[in-house]
Amino acid sequence: MLLGLDVGTTALKAVLLDPARGIVAAVSRSHDTTSPGPSYSEADPRDWLAGAIAIVPEVCAAAGVTPGDVAAVGVAGCVPCLLLLDADDEPLRPALLYNDGRAEREIGELRAELGDEAVLRRTGAGVTQQSIGPKLRWLQRHEPDLVAATERICGSYDWLGGRFAGVAYCERNWALESGLYDLGPAAFADDLLAAAGWDAGRMSPIRDPGDVVGGVCDAMADATGLRAGIPVVAGLADHVASAFGAGLKAHGEVLLKLGGSVDMLCATDRLLVDARLYLDAHPRPGLWLPNGCMASGGSAIRWFQRELAGGAPLSQLDGEAAAVEAGADGLVVLPYLLGEKTPLNDPLASGAIVGLGLGHTRAHLFRALLESFGHGMRHHLDVLAEHGIAPTRARVTNGGASSWLWKQVVADVTGLVLEPVVDHPGSALGAAFAAGIGAGEFGSWDEIDRFVEVGPPVEPDPATRAVHDERHAVYRGLYEPLRPSFLALRGAGE
Repeated sequence: MLLGLDVGTTALKAVLLDPARGIVAAVSRSHDTTSPGPSYSEADPRDWLAGAIAIVPEVCAAAGVTPGDVAAVGVAGCVPCLLLLDADDEPLRPALLYNDGRAEREIGELRAELGDEAVLRRTGAGVTQQSIGPKLRWLQRHEPDLVAATERICGSYDWLGGRFAGVAYCERNWALESGLYDLGPAAFADDLLAAAGWDAGRMSPIRDPGDVVGGVCDAMADATGLRAGIPVVAGLADHVASAFGAGLKAHGEVLLKLGGSVDMLCATDRLLVDARLYLDAHPRPGLWLPNGCMASGGSAIRWFQRELAGGAPLSQLDGEAAAVEAGADGLVVLPYLLGEKTPLNDPLASGAIVGLGLGHTRAHLFRALLESFGHGMRHHLDVLAEHGIAPTRARVTNGGASSWLWKQVVADVTGLVLEPVVDHPGSALGAAFAAGIGAGEFGSWDEIDRFVEVGPPVEPDPATRAVHDERHAVYRGLYEPLRPSFLALRGAGE
């Protein structure tokens, strides 16, 4: 049995993977996040550790086995989180999560000092809300005593994996997402660390997903029932594990995740550095995973359901919107209800409904909202096309994949044939498979296909292509002229 754990934003998930039979059990345990100040987003790593200790025997019991039957452990998790750790690897304060936005001032300072384009070329990412450097500088200013007591920093899943093995390391995608890693020498950059008020002496060795970082230590064996000494691998960033766990393993393969936010990931055989995308390394050597994330998705659909549709069932809203022709009778929505991440990277962007008339109904509005996420994904595909990358295969996962209409609309707008992944277990499968790589249960990353089941493909309707092409041009043309209004209204609201 191979154990995969996934440290999510609001829950810890676990799966047991039998190399011969596939996933035999999956369970989850919720944990809290807090927001003790404006734009703050934190979680207590001790909750992750306590959850992991509790969930190991729970998932084993669900499979009818014991923790002693587990042969290897892998951990995935949200990224890039920031943990300040003491000499015993104990957290000195709650973790700053990837979406923590307190360091707005420090982001501006580091962009001016380092040059955003220069940082992008070196690290594969600009200085953004997700970067670790601005958060470190903020902590230096506001919590200097804690920073002085810090022995090292790392992220969520590499800390938890390290606790299982009793070792310290940073997984490569945490390093990549940190903005402190130089792609040239493939190492943390002294000058970028110094700008954040840090130094290389307080960084840990960088390891790759399938690397065995150590064996389960005696303390964790006693706490969980796992056998001491079984391999623990470095693990993966959650979105990397999720994409790989959906079968992305060759150049040009794309995954669309219709979740609370809408994500797009593409496997490429070349390094792709573009300010409009994030960059991660694929677990398979030689491949990369440029990716994008819209700030909203299912969260906007739930908002619509709650505030504009009186709580009507989503199946009813789908049925109503399906009766509306493609293009929503001249209605276009900008879905920037939480600002926008990629490709715009504009936290001050706002939502907009354009073309509204008395003839429109909530069905038109709902269809236009669904279409807006198709246009957002097509915008990401436009960026890939500028780099000469065309999708060879596209898969779709997450909660939105259960909506036949949302899948169909996205297929129609993007022109992609979408393969729904059936019962996708998320990032924990990727973590368990990485454990199997480290333990020698699998000889190649390509063997992930054995554990991925896809449903009937969703074919784009060619009859809608012309109207979606027209609407996409309108969608792409709305943001720039509306941005001054977004900024003015934001200022008026404050």
